Amino acid sequence: MIKFSASILAADLSDLKTEIKRVEPFIDEIHLDIMDGHFVPNLTFAYPILEAVKKCTKLPIDAHLMVTNPEFHVEKLIKLGVDRITIHIESTFHINKLIYQVKENDIEAFVTLNPGTPLNTIEEVLSDVDGVLIMSVNPGFSGQKFIAKSLEKIKKLREWKQNYGMDYLIAVDGGINNDNIQTVVNAGADILIMGYGIFKNDNLENLSRTFRI
Repeated sequence: MIKFSASILAADLSDLKTEIKRVEPFIDEIHLDIMDGHFVPNLTFAYPILEAVKKCTKLPIDAHLMVTNPEFHVEKLIKLGVDRITIHIESTFHINKLIYQVKENDIEAFVTLNPGTPLNTIEEVLSDVDGVLIMSVNPGFSGQKFIAKSLEKIKKLREWKQNYGMDYLIAVDGGINNDNIQTVVNAGADILIMGYGIFKNDNLENLSRTFRI
């Protein structure tokens, strides 16, 4: 079953609790983009927002670290009780250390990479992670157009998984909508991370029923 992950960056943040409750029946988890204004050209959610989200929902929370020096944040996120931490391969020299630190605390560890980063940069950690997030837009802002070449990365990840008997999940984030969702699923995605595609979608109930059941 495909999972829907709601990226709250696209929600109406002035009424976040209502927004989460509105889409909650049609999603499986919450995606929280933590940006530092340095690794990506935007500043977003910090720890108080995460604490607020946890009060609004019992759904699993994925903390996506779009930050320089993720080492400074992992321990705090673990203490705050997130269910998954997603770390960019480009952001650290010590990806293995961070993956082990996350998994030792019974939290899912995902690795991710920017659209312009070759897939082979994460080959060495594929056997250690719980999942891979393919960024299908350049990270930083909601509402961007899906980068079609991302489909090649999704298909290659699925091929590697099948050929080498690995069991990591494949998540995709960026520009997924009613028009391209089937193509993304067919390529091999297990988790669809959507902002506008969830919070601004008039067809969310039907879309959720089609792909989540």
